[in-house]
Amino acid sequence: MEVAQVARSIATFGERYLRRVFTERELAYCTAEGRDPAPHLAARFAAKEATCKALRVGDAPLDWRWVEIVRRPDGGSAILLHRGMRSLARRRGGVALCASMSHDGAYAIAVVLSQERSRPRTLPSTDRRNPRRTHRR
Repeated sequence: MEVAQVARSIATFGERYLRRVFTERELAYCTAEGRDPAPHLAARFAAKEATCKALRVGDAPLDWRWVEIVRRPDGGSAILLHRGMRSLARRRGGVALCASMSHDGAYAIAVVLSQERSRPRTLPSTDRRNPRRTHRR
């Protein structure tokens, strides 16, 4: 994602753009005193897009604020899903999401990994006479 694209959106649409795409917590972090907000907001927008792709949102209705990127105490990023996005994740069988973001110069990037939450599985029975055999015939 180009940082300049986010900076142009802020310059053109101002608060309307910011309030439509980012949550209060995201804005508080990204616009903290002494911080250039554009690279931080661009990284969060990239993470929101990556989250939508990881959850296979497709043409489902979307409010960008349903995906919130927050800073964990250890400095990493966490993804919080709200409202419609949380419902979608539940319909997908429940997923664990992991995000990594970065920005440098003109670009911001994000990668989001999605993994189904583990469910109890029944392991195949073993034939005690032949340990290499994993199922009975």
